[in-house]
Amino acid sequence: MKKSFIKQIFIILVMSGIVFSCVPARQFEDVKSLKDKYQSERDELKKENERLATTNNELQAQLDKLKIDFNALATDTLIKGNAYRTLTVQYDKINELYSQLLANQEKLRQGADADAQKAMGLLQQTREELQRKEDELRNLEARLNQERANLDAMRIQNELKEKELADKNEKVQELQARLNAQDSIMNALRKKVSDALVGFEGDGLTVTQKDGKVYVSLEEKLLFKSGRWDVDPKGVQALKNLASVLENNEEINILIEGHTDDLAYSGGGNIQDNWDLSAKRATSIVKILLQNSNIDPTRLTAAGRGPYLPIDPAKTTEARAKNRRTEIILTPKLDELYKLMNAN
Repeated sequence: MKKSFIKQIFIILVMSGIVFSCVPARQFEDVKSLKDKYQSERDELKKENERLATTNNELQAQLDKLKIDFNALATDTLIKGNAYRTLTVQYDKINELYSQLLANQEKLRQGADADAQKAMGLLQQTREELQRKEDELRNLEARLNQERANLDAMRIQNELKEKELADKNEKVQELQARLNAQDSIMNALRKKVSDALVGFEGDGLTVTQKDGKVYVSLEEKLLFKSGRWDVDPKGVQALKNLASVLENNEEINILIEGHTDDLAYSGGGNIQDNWDLSAKRATSIVKILLQNSNIDPTRLTAAGRGPYLPIDPAKTTEARAKNRRTEIILTPKLDELYKLMNAN
């Protein structure tokens, strides 16, 4: 570019010489003006040349960098080219295999319409069966959830019942313990009564224990004359001995029952029949017990049973003698037991 510029200057100078020698002064001025123009353009071109030289250096540096990058890319391209060729070979093989598969598929499609329809039918059946199974499964799951809910409710109910049963068992055990204690008390009482009446047993008097009660049975011959209700002295002594025992056992209720035989009463006075006689005899014994002890009267009950609870129902002299008796029935107070039972 520099040589071309010098050539242009030379041409201008030659032309200027020619012009100066051949043209008049006016033309010379034009040439001079043109020369100045070219001189200015030359300066501009010189500046441009310098700028372009700087740009060229920058571009050369970029070119060097690009060459380095190019070499790296060339190496990378070579590697990728090898990989590409390998992939191309593999692709060709896969493409060939795919073509074979398409050919086989076409053959299968052309020759397997019936099988396909059958398969579709089986598929539809399978779907329907699967749907049915799903419906059954949902129903089963719903039933299972209900069963679980029922089981939970039953478990809670059983827990409540078990607790209730445990509470009842505890109450029963407590009740049984109290009953056992009562039995022990009644056993001890029977022994005390027997010891107090030891001289009278076998002489028209018996002491037995049954159903948690103590029965003191006194035949008529030990207490009363026939048809009478006032107690004989020997009977009074037996009742005094008994009163001393009953006085010290405040938790025992005392029931006195008068019994007669089935023969009609033949006495007189205020006694009309066996009912009256049995009640009068029971009342006489109550009075003797109260007169000879500090027994609380609320513990005592007098009852006339007449001939209606015989020991021996036979119509003989011996049977009627057994039936004419007075029974003193000793019963433990069961208030606490009743409260415990009602609490259950």
